[in-house]
Amino acid sequence: MQIFSEKIFYALLIFLTGIVSTILIAKISKIFFKRITNRTKTDFDDFIFESLNSTIKPIGILLSTYFTIDYLSVSDITFVSVLLNIKKLLILIIIIKALNKILIRLLSEATSKINDSSLSSMISSLTPLTKAFTWTIGSIFYLQNIGVQMTAIWALLSAGGIGAGLALKDPVQEFFEYITILLDKPFQKGEFIKADGVLGMVERVGVRSSRIRSINGEIIVMSNSSLTNGMIANYAQMKKRRLVHKLGVVYETSPEIMKRIPLILKNIVSNTDNATFDRCHFTDFGDFSLNFELVYYIPTNNYFAAMEAQQNINLKIMEEFKLNNIEFAFPTQTLQIDRGNSK
Repeated sequence: MQIFSEKIFYALLIFLTGIVSTILIAKISKIFFKRITNRTKTDFDDFIFESLNSTIKPIGILLSTYFTIDYLSVSDITFVSVLLNIKKLLILIIIIKALNKILIRLLSEATSKINDSSLSSMISSLTPLTKAFTWTIGSIFYLQNIGVQMTAIWALLSAGGIGAGLALKDPVQEFFEYITILLDKPFQKGEFIKADGVLGMVERVGVRSSRIRSINGEIIVMSNSSLTNGMIANYAQMKKRRLVHKLGVVYETSPEIMKRIPLILKNIVSNTDNATFDRCHFTDFGDFSLNFELVYYIPTNNYFAAMEAQQNINLKIMEEFKLNNIEFAFPTQTLQIDRGNSK
């Protein structure tokens, strides 16, 4: 009984010594790290040292507990070995979490220093991949360290990798198409585009799909692969819009009026805000009209502003034609009725 009491006493002494040592080491390292970080202007080294210092107490407590139980269970080799493996696992988890914290902070720092929002989004999307990579490497390291035969594990991972590759073929393809959109920039959020017959404004560029709000108001969800593999018209990157307007007047229009029509149309466009005249010509003799072609530019990439300017020009054409007694042509048919002499 006295031997057991002495063993308990020394076990508690080992545990308390470990805890006190852990606290002292944590405080000394904190003071030491603080002196080093105060010499630099950036706060990133403060973050790294803080992350490393935060692992000292959990690891110290685990080691103190392990040595205490190891002292009490010297003869129980199986129990000690299991405890040792658990200790290794917990220490590995603490280290991986600290490493992930540092890596994510590195990615955040890189993102904050980049003015390109698309590239920043791409870097931010690497966060889950970074976590998955560190946990995978840590798991493999742990299994090898506790003596697991990795041959069967590698065979299982290879078979699983093939199955996962087939199952994740489309999501992985969409992810790389997402990276292509971010780097190549055929369009960006807030731009007005036409893709696969859909005309609208890009509201979101996602990892698997992009969302476009059409001019009718509904949200169109399109896969990134369909966007990158198809033809995209990006109206937001236009410096100006070229509009071609065709109109016809009746055949009864006199040659003098015909000569005046291009000048009338030129004055209308020239006196309209946000419009630049290009040309106007009498082009051809139609089936029921004398046809003119008016070409002008609107110096804006805004679709709705362009439609507003076009509407103003069209209304002004109607007013001017009415003032000058110029008639628009419309489809007509002439029927000739042969009234033969009845016998």
